[in-house]
Amino acid sequence: MILGEELKEDAQEEFGWKLVHGDVFRPPRKGMFLSVLVGNGAQLFVMTLITLVFACLGFLSPANRGSLMTCALVLYVCLGTPAGYVSARIYKTFGGEKWKSNVLLTAFFCPGVVFGVFFLLNLVLWAKSSSAAVPFSTLIALLALWFGISVPLTFVGAYFGFRKRPIEHPTRTNQIPRQIPDQSMYTRPIPGIIMGGVLPFGCIFIQLFFILNSIWSHQTYYMFGFLFLVFIILIITCSEATILLCYFHLCAEDYHWWWRSFLTSGFTAIYFFFYCIHFFFTKLEMSGFVNTLLYFGYTGIIVFLFFITTGCIGFFACFWFVSKIYSVVKVD
Repeated sequence: MILGEELKEDAQEEFGWKLVHGDVFRPPRKGMFLSVLVGNGAQLFVMTLITLVFACLGFLSPANRGSLMTCALVLYVCLGTPAGYVSARIYKTFGGEKWKSNVLLTAFFCPGVVFGVFFLLNLVLWAKSSSAAVPFSTLIALLALWFGISVPLTFVGAYFGFRKRPIEHPTRTNQIPRQIPDQSMYTRPIPGIIMGGVLPFGCIFIQLFFILNSIWSHQTYYMFGFLFLVFIILIITCSEATILLCYFHLCAEDYHWWWRSFLTSGFTAIYFFFYCIHFFFTKLEMSGFVNTLLYFGYTGIIVFLFFITTGCIGFFACFWFVSKIYSVVKVD
């Protein structure tokens, strides 16, 4: 009886997720870019969390429409250190050595994309002599905050991140990569990524209507407590969906989970974008090229930031899960 149980245990170790223990922590391709996205995502995540806490405690008045954005902007600028630290730590764990490129990309990629799109949209408003255009002095002030505070803090965080030892994995990586067997339709990367965003989006899409309505229909948003609860639910669903799909892929002996964990939960942003398109055509009465351009331009910025934030959540959830399950595997 005991011999039979031992044979069953040996047989279980010959297939499934235990079989890829020597490859599961192999650094991914484009590891620098992934670490940059994760670092920026960590910065956005902490900013969102603190902003919502302040709003729930009553520090941000719903009647003052600019207070929430001002708080978020100041927090983002001051949270450059976590972005640099996380990006540097992940990149060093991947075995990266181009630390200067990593720090510069972390400091300039995400803010640069957002500021570039915002500046182009503002040029359109200037050309139309619109009163909604942001003054040039305000843009200079934003650049001063970016280069004077955010960038130096990112360098400080990266300095401490690179001084730390790489994160130790519970299993060693083999020198020769293991061949991945043929995958079924449901364990291939693209179907899994598409399915991964369904559950998180299902938890937030009702709240999205009120948020978009307050932004584009000039209505006051009061439900910060409920929004904070929805954000917590979003964190949980992103983590659970990504971990579940990651486990299925590992059981199918596919160990390429680094990028997939980020993209799986990040795909929630694609459903968010589709909902914004639906909202534009069914709820808003906008006409003209400029109004349409502004709507989709600002929506693109929001979706981009949402993609990085949710992707970061899925990445860390999966990283914790994979490290946990392989820490209990007995490797000869």
